[in-house]
Amino acid sequence: MATHRRYYDDSFEREFEATVVSCEPVVHEAAPAWEVLLNSTAFYPTSGGQPHDVGRLSEANVLDVRDEEEEIVHIVDRELEPGSVKGCIDWARRLDHMQQHTGQHLLSAMFQERFGRPTVSFHLGTDACTIDLRGPEPSEEILEGAERAANQVIFEDRPISVRYGTAEDLAELGARKEVQRSGILRAIEIEGADLQPCGGTHLKRTAQIGLVLVRRCTKMRQDWRVEFVCGRRAEHVARQDFLRLRRTAERLGCSTDEIVAAAERVVSERDAHFKSARATLQRLAEVDAALELRSSAGAGEMRLIARLFPEEAAPAEYLGHFATQLAKSEKTVALLARFPGGDVIFAQHPSAGKDMNALLKQVMQQFGGKGGGTRDFARGRLNDATQAEKALASAKTLLFQSSAD
Repeated sequence: MATHRRYYDDSFEREFEATVVSCEPVVHEAAPAWEVLLNSTAFYPTSGGQPHDVGRLSEANVLDVRDEEEEIVHIVDRELEPGSVKGCIDWARRLDHMQQHTGQHLLSAMFQERFGRPTVSFHLGTDACTIDLRGPEPSEEILEGAERAANQVIFEDRPISVRYGTAEDLAELGARKEVQRSGILRAIEIEGADLQPCGGTHLKRTAQIGLVLVRRCTKMRQDWRVEFVCGRRAEHVARQDFLRLRRTAERLGCSTDEIVAAAERVVSERDAHFKSARATLQRLAEVDAALELRSSAGAGEMRLIARLFPEEAAPAEYLGHFATQLAKSEKTVALLARFPGGDVIFAQHPSAGKDMNALLKQVMQQFGGKGGGTRDFARGRLNDATQAEKALASAKTLLFQSSAD
């Protein structure tokens, strides 16, 4: 039996009475639940990018609502007896969804009508909504222009109505999107702005959208994904954005109008300090390597330097510079590690004649970790940093075994 969809006629119906047609036990998200069919419902099922409603059927909580051809299936957390039942929609969630969905229709219409960017998909998320636009990348002027045009229609408080007709009827009336479906279709009309076939829940007037706020635009495969929020979400997001700006300005010691210039100055200073620190670190590694080579003695045909560094005394970048400098010396092998970082570097001068990559793989296989490199330089990281000292000892043993072979 087809379920009568009450939300088609009145998206503002919050409470209703219906008859339980069936109630069957199911499993929902690994928990016991029941699948309920009603003769009519005001609950909207997940469809067309819009999430389902939640609420109550008598004492049962509605967990999910699904569209299965002609029937609307309600997933509830307790069994319902056959007969009459009272339904209650979570109105805050429904209103939020209507603000986002109606705002999307209006925003998509402005992108297409004014800038030739048709919408190819829509997603209504928990925190934000997105539409994917087809065509060249929208400039900031286009994003702002579509937003401003949509908000102008909102401020004019135009009526929103439901129309019914065939695909041909709607096309003649100027529907924004062609639908390849037969029979009578439902469409949402925003007076003088948009006509779009849609089965979702929508507002009655544009002022109820409140505000459309476009936030960002990013590349998504061959299209451009525009993130936006409407209504109460827009109010919340705008407030949070302002608070973040104010806190940032306070940290930078400037006004909110000066944040961009102040941030650019801080980034420039950071980059300069980073470049200076890197040069200093490299020079320090060169000096330390020279001292290490001067104080260390060779072991027959090979000089071996094995050291475990505390993490605070040897950043990962320093370890790489230090190993590189040591490996510039004839017949030298460097086995280095950091604790508790777990970083491991094996390096050699080609004249030492060993295979650092093979040695690293043996050690990582024994102690657990990942890494790789070349015959002369290999680096990795142990899964358990506490094994760093044992890993170095094992590497030394394996190295001398290979020498004996």
